Amino acid sequence: MFRAPSPFDLLSNVYEVGMLLAEANAVITMRMLGMAGLWSVTPGENNRMVSEKIEALNRSVTAANRAAMTGQRPDQIAAAALKPMRQKTRANSKRLAKRGPKIG
Repeated sequence: MFRAPSPFDLLSNVYEVGMLLAEANAVITMRMLGMAGLWSVTPGENNRMVSEKIEALNRSVTAANRAAMTGQRPDQIAAAALKPMRQKTRANSKRLAKRGPKIG
């Protein structure tokens, strides 16, 4: 039987999107500072920032399709699609923040 999403179900997705945007913004900033030589990044960071998007998008579409095919609600499908992207932005944000500014 279909159960309509509660406001809390919807708010959960809003929170996840907000965190995704904040973490993505931080990652972009740290990578741009890395390109300018002001943030410590690995030599392969430029290649990584392109290739990881394809993998994350693939995982996101697969998760959303799986959720839709199993009859989940729209908010659950959106949550399934957000999860792989959020995992990637969270991991990148933590990894780049640990490296810190380039000193000297």
